Amino acid sequence: MQDKHHQSRRKFIQQSSLVGAGVLLANPIQLFSQTNKKYNMSKNINSKGYAGKDEKGKLVSWNFERRPVGDNDILIDIKYSGICHSDIHTIKGHWGKQQYPQVPGHEIAGVVSAVGKNVTKFKIGDKAGVGCMVNSCMKCESCKNGEEQHCETTGMVGTYGAPEKSSPTGITQGGYSTNIVVTEHFAIKIPNNIELQYAAPLLCAGITTYSPLIKAKIKKGDKIGVVGIGGLGHIAIKLAVSKGAEVYAFTTSPSKVNDIKGFKAKEVIVVKSVEDLKPWKGKLDFMISTVPYAYEMSSYIDCVKPFGYFTQVGQPINGELMINNTNMLFNRVNFNASLIGGIPETQEVMNYCAENKIYPQIQIIKAEGINEAWKKVVNKEARYRFVIDAATI
Repeated sequence: MQDKHHQSRRKFIQQSSLVGAGVLLANPIQLFSQTNKKYNMSKNINSKGYAGKDEKGKLVSWNFERRPVGDNDILIDIKYSGICHSDIHTIKGHWGKQQYPQVPGHEIAGVVSAVGKNVTKFKIGDKAGVGCMVNSCMKCESCKNGEEQHCETTGMVGTYGAPEKSSPTGITQGGYSTNIVVTEHFAIKIPNNIELQYAAPLLCAGITTYSPLIKAKIKKGDKIGVVGIGGLGHIAIKLAVSKGAEVYAFTTSPSKVNDIKGFKAKEVIVVKSVEDLKPWKGKLDFMISTVPYAYEMSSYIDCVKPFGYFTQVGQPINGELMINNTNMLFNRVNFNASLIGGIPETQEVMNYCAENKIYPQIQIIKAEGINEAWKKVVNKEARYRFVIDAATI
């Protein structure tokens, strides 16, 4: 009887050893996850993504490598990646010549699967995100003041398409992929009370609209105009409404009216011509435009009260916009532009939206549908942010 007991025990130990070895061989990161140890890989990380190969802008599946996880880096297993109009502009060369193959995507949400030995901000298993930048000098006044996007020396390093010596491909590669290695400072902590698919768009569309709204010090009762109700515009409405503002949404798409009312805009103005804007002359305290193409701006700017502000966050081809200076002489409106936000402010909008249950309206798609989704974005058919399920890459 005792021999049988010993045989059974020996068999159990042998099976357990084999299972343990299988886990170690199959997925070393998983084992480290279970023991929650700090992990420093010395080899390049295999990744798979969807990349543009030329200015035609058709994305194809591509296997590539990322840099090893350094002492100050984390490895994020990407779960969701939002599609931003900037991705399309960049890959198609609208903002300048690009290096290919290039994986776009800067609305990245996932789970930390490895950490460098100096990392203190994250541990394995944490939810984390990456927005529009992955590095900067960290020494200039802008960087020290949490405005890394305005780095005064090297300039910020964009999440994709930026020269990067440590990258095996020579440039940064973005979020339409299975994983990403990033310096911990440039990763955002995602609270447990917001799902990853809703967190992803906040890392570009969220911060790009939140930053100028906060700088404008909008408050309860302010009349806020939002021009262009797409991925950025619909979040701008939700954020402004959450601050108690009266939001007036300006769109050229009649099919969006009911949705926009659902976002709690006070009024929706369908703009077919400049005549539709005249009743609004001098009525608004602040206006934000998310339109990513050149358009007739002056009549929109006229809608702002004298000495109020009009902020353009949409970036047109080659950055060129037409403003009628005669109008500006008489309307006395301050025009400016705004570029995303710094890391502290990005963390702030993530926390704010999680706490106040402000979620983007999304459509989750499989990776094979990216090219079709891009067409819909260009044709104003997105409702309102496409989010890629990275498990399908």
